Amino acid sequence: MPEMLSTSLGRLRLVGLLEGLSFLVLVLIAMPLKYLAGQPLAVRYVGMAHGVLFLLYLLALLPVALDYRWNWKTCALGVLASLLPGGPFVFDARVLKPLSDAAKTKG
Repeated sequence: MPEMLSTSLGRLRLVGLLEGLSFLVLVLIAMPLKYLAGQPLAVRYVGMAHGVLFLLYLLALLPVALDYRWNWKTCALGVLASLLPGGPFVFDARVLKPLSDAAKTKG
């Protein structure tokens, strides 16, 4: 885990994992609790955590985009991934993991 936090790419992958999980918990657990069980408190706390993680994801995306000289399309896909449930997982598998694997074989 510490090696993951030592690079901007590793930090983005970690924040993406957490942001994606928080989005799924919000949509699949907290929202049904609010609307089907009358328990709105779950949305308040999970929603707050998700909002913070969403902003951290966008902030973590910027240095990676600059470091790897992404074109506008890749940057847009990264932002779009943060807006879709499960999007960060797909973006990680298709874009970030290959970059991480390439960096490991280089170094």
